[in-house]
Amino acid sequence: MSRLGKRPIPLPEKVKLTATPEGLVVVDGPKGKLEYQMPAGIALEVDNHMVKVSRPDDSARSKAMHGLSRSLIANMVAGVSDGFKKDLEIQGVGFRAAVQGNLLNLSLGYSHPVNFPIPDAVKVTVTENTKISVVGIDKQIVGQVAADIRAYYPPEPYKGKGVRYAGEQVRRKEGKTVQ
Repeated sequence: MSRLGKRPIPLPEKVKLTATPEGLVVVDGPKGKLEYQMPAGIALEVDNHMVKVSRPDDSARSKAMHGLSRSLIANMVAGVSDGFKKDLEIQGVGFRAAVQGNLLNLSLGYSHPVNFPIPDAVKVTVTENTKISVVGIDKQIVGQVAADIRAYYPPEPYKGKGVRYAGEQVRRKEGKTVQ
């Protein structure tokens, strides 16, 4: 991870990054504001719209935290400037989704509807009753919400029914045959 940690992070014009001496990094942009507490020993310097992350020594923990911190800050900068989006597709006869207030109502072939509470940090939209879009500024929360929705009915290999990521390839199996 140390090679990744050495790469500078470019700051777009509309994004403002501030770091306190205690290690709190605040990234503010047109889409929102994110905070991150830097690990002990990892330093941050901002100059001329470039952010550089540095480490004190070459221990294994310092190298790992160096690359991790650089990646998290780069994701924060990308999130407040552009945002992140995950698309899901529902496949199956009678399978559909609808947003009702702050709940995502999923009909996935069970005897009851599945109600998923939508966190405040993300926005979920449904189009054509089968296409779900999860949008937000925090990459981790967007990915986790999409994974939680997919976990209610992952795509099965025999008929391909279920909730899948857009463009996800599901390997199909051949069913049993009569001899």
